[in-house]
Amino acid sequence: MQTITIRKAYPNDLEKLLEFEQGIITAERPFDPTLKAEKTHYYDIEKMISASHIEVLVAEIDSELIGSGYARIESAKPYLNHLKYAYLGFMYTHPNHRGKGVNAKIIEALKNWCNLQDVFEIRLDVYNDNASAIKAYEKAGFKKHLINMRMIS
Repeated sequence: MQTITIRKAYPNDLEKLLEFEQGIITAERPFDPTLKAEKTHYYDIEKMISASHIEVLVAEIDSELIGSGYARIESAKPYLNHLKYAYLGFMYTHPNHRGKGVNAKIIEALKNWCNLQDVFEIRLDVYNDNASAIKAYEKAGFKKHLINMRMIS
């Protein structure tokens, strides 16, 4: 079995990370009719890589990037019993490498980074109808918490 390495993302990874971003958007379009039909972006990846409150990680096999994810430290609402939390996003695994535990390894590394920042509450968003993603996140230890509802009128 090939060794999966998790490491911090660097600016020279940007081209591949932009491809990953488009892969995420393409995968999420069927779950969200409000996404623009033309090419769009979710993230400013270049800024994220250099930000001190964001950890962008990549997974690689034999120096080939195959996955990504980030943790972003946020201030919690004043009514919560924690001051900070981490928001996870940009979770992507190249289709040729799905089912190998890439996502789980990235989440574990991000969790470790969060704990080093004294952050122990970790959240993420996933589309309600994305059963495979929900299953993967539950397997990694996440539990459903809130349901975000919307109405188009």
